[in-house]
Amino acid sequence: MDLSIDQIDRIIEMAWEDRTPFEAIKIQFGTSESEVITLMRRELKRSSFNLWRKRVNSGVSQKHLKKRHPEINRFKCALQRSISQNKISKR
Repeated sequence: MDLSIDQIDRIIEMAWEDRTPFEAIKIQFGTSESEVITLMRRELKRSSFNLWRKRVNSGVSQKHLKKRHPEINRFKCALQRSISQNKISKR
């Protein structure tokens, strides 16, 4: 997994968002759930990582498509501009 600093920052940001599923991260960056967990463990403080894992494994997070309500069929917020070629449009 050879990622730039900007890509790592974006993966962490997406991982923190409760409604962004791991599948969206995989589609955009080719990074599996286990690789995201490893990246988060490496890049975050231990206490921050523990809080994130606790939230992801709780019922609050919708990080897995299987846990999402069937009516939610998009990966991004309606207010978010389109993402193209792993580059995020200016907000």
